[in-house]
Amino acid sequence: MSSPEHSDQNSTAHAQMSGETIALIAVLVMTTFVMMLNETALAVALPNIMHEFNVAAATAQWLLTGVMLTMAIMMPLTGWILDRFSTRRVYFFAVVAFLLGSAVAALSPTFGIMLLGRVLQAMGTAVVIPLQMTVVMTVVPPKRRGTVMGVIAIVMAVGPALGPTFAGAVMAVTSWHIVFWVMAVLVIIPGLVGVWKLRNVGELKQSPLDVLSVVLSVFAFGGIVYGLGSVGIMLEGGPEATVAIAMSVLGVVGLVLFIWRQLALGSKGTALLNLQPLKIRNFVIALVVIVLYQGSMLGMYNTLPLFLQGALLTTALVAGLASLPGGIVETIFSPLAGALYDRIGPRPLVIPGTVICSASMWWMATVDHTTSVTTVAVMYAVFSVGLAMTLTPLMTTAMSSLSGDVYSHGSAILNTLLQLAGAAGTALMIANYELVSVAGGGSVEAQGRGGATTFMLCAVVLTVATVVTLFLQRPEEARETNIVEVTDPR
Repeated sequence: MSSPEHSDQNSTAHAQMSGETIALIAVLVMTTFVMMLNETALAVALPNIMHEFNVAAATAQWLLTGVMLTMAIMMPLTGWILDRFSTRRVYFFAVVAFLLGSAVAALSPTFGIMLLGRVLQAMGTAVVIPLQMTVVMTVVPPKRRGTVMGVIAIVMAVGPALGPTFAGAVMAVTSWHIVFWVMAVLVIIPGLVGVWKLRNVGELKQSPLDVLSVVLSVFAFGGIVYGLGSVGIMLEGGPEATVAIAMSVLGVVGLVLFIWRQLALGSKGTALLNLQPLKIRNFVIALVVIVLYQGSMLGMYNTLPLFLQGALLTTALVAGLASLPGGIVETIFSPLAGALYDRIGPRPLVIPGTVICSASMWWMATVDHTTSVTTVAVMYAVFSVGLAMTLTPLMTTAMSSLSGDVYSHGSAILNTLLQLAGAAGTALMIANYELVSVAGGGSVEAQGRGGATTFMLCAVVLTVATVVTLFLQRPEEARETNIVEVTDPR
């Protein structure tokens, strides 16, 4: 039997470890929130940017889609990066890349340089998101993962939801350039805390880097996202459309070769991206639903400000504030959904949640140029209730279905597909909005129809997601594992 003194020492050590774990997660959550906020912040600024740089909506949307393209190229590498480099090194690379990108975008005299700044920002974001998810799944006991993932869900959903509100508030008093400077300041704060509190997690692996896999991933995911982002150009026709189609075909061929290469290397344990998680049924089902959500959600997020400003003639500030009630709803309900997941599992939350989301999106499909901003805000808030009920359980179910040795690769697969879905959703929905609006002469009535048809497409996608959730199961009870010790900085 342990002595009282020994028990006290164990309790003290556990309390100290828990404090370090909380600090570690807090730094990652704060940083990721800012970077996710940045992902959609420019949506309300697109009309101003289009005017300043004299570019069309199909070109300007690359400031949104380009971020996803960069992240889609980077994400397959993150499994190897997280295996090979320490937590601190990966984190500070992400922060420096994001800060540099913010400065370049803020000072950009041309559209091309601004796009370069967004690419640098995306490189940082692409590394932080899987880092956060992998660390949480490593240091948090299985019985507490739902609660902690509820906090992560706030970052994954509320950050992008509040991006337009944040940018609209900044632009109400100054220009879009200042949005990037504010982003830089916001990410410096957790970065400085990270210098003090961030510790390394887990053990490093001397994983070899397969250069051919890297090249194939660039062609595969870069080509596919480029093609998805060029939907509007393809619809217009011409030489640029031919290039976009060729890039899409190149991307598909590259993807087939990339998958073949990973399967060939997988048997040797040297794959750049371990595809073993795709053999786990529950992971795949949760992944499909999350991907469908991501496409419709980001498509709606990035089209809604265009509809509000074009059809309802609101200011950038009002367009941003329309999403604020929904963001508040998600902030409140996401942690509650995570705590409920720990008790009742995913199905009682996910199935009704997807029904609410799809129903609210069908409601949004009824909008026109006479719909009030208040009504749109209510529609968005109802959607946010359903999203809060689904995103946390889905993410927790997907990752909890995996064994610990493939967390980093499961996270890489998940986040790579999220970028592809986000790029597809954003490009397709904005292209549809512009196509319908231009066909109607660009009037407020035409832009109202553009918004309605776009939201209807989102509703169809979410209806499919609702059907898929019926096959979701609760992950098998995970065996109790010790919390991985947080080591000293390397």
